[in-house]
Amino acid sequence: MVRTRVAFAAAALLCSAIVARADDGAIIDRWYSALLVADRSELSDLLADNVRIKLDDLGVVQSKQEFIASIAEWQGAVAGAEIRHRIEKSEGGVTTVIACYDFPSNDMLMQETFAVANDQITASSQAAIAENCDGY
Repeated sequence: MVRTRVAFAAAALLCSAIVARADDGAIIDRWYSALLVADRSELSDLLADNVRIKLDDLGVVQSKQEFIASIAEWQGAVAGAEIRHRIEKSEGGVTTVIACYDFPSNDMLMQETFAVANDQITASSQAAIAENCDGY
């Protein structure tokens, strides 16, 4: 009987971890969909109020308000673009993504990390890993 309870508890824990990872993946999918069309409302909903977005290549850390304010400029840059992404790993509440930003005049391969809690992004970082998406 004890073995059965332990096995059941282990299975329940595993299932909850899988569901949490799936939920984080859904949040990240929503993020890239909203980013592609510069949807301020959706991006705002996805970001926790105290989020910090670190743009490693620029040496910039943005608050939620600063990030949302920058979307007007981003909207022009993303027109006609495509963003492809895949989750590389998810552990300890942090998901690492490889993303190809395929703009009309160039493309760039990025590594991005997302910390997600309560269905919102609480932290994010972004760093270029290649000047093109050949490695995607």
